[in-house]
Amino acid sequence: MFGKYVIVRTYSAGVHAGVLARHEGREVELTGSRRLWRWQTADKGISLSDVATSGINPKGSRICATLPRIVLTEAIEIIPATDAARAT
Repeated sequence: MFGKYVIVRTYSAGVHAGVLARHEGREVELTGSRRLWRWQTADKGISLSDVATSGINPKGSRICATLPRIVLTEAIEIIPATDAARAT
């Protein structure tokens, strides 16, 4: 999944979306990363799998500013995102 756009759920740092640059154990580095503070899926789904597949509804979501790079130390889930999801 390196170089692919992914959704990462962590134990204590929330949910992030970005390009997977590095993954070692539970440590994940993303580039072009945004924190998903609150989300509503585009297709009325309820899970992060739905976010990764269909994307978000911008009106019902709160997404933070883009960071050039972030290292997350407690990643528990890495989900590849579709191009359609990334576009949202």
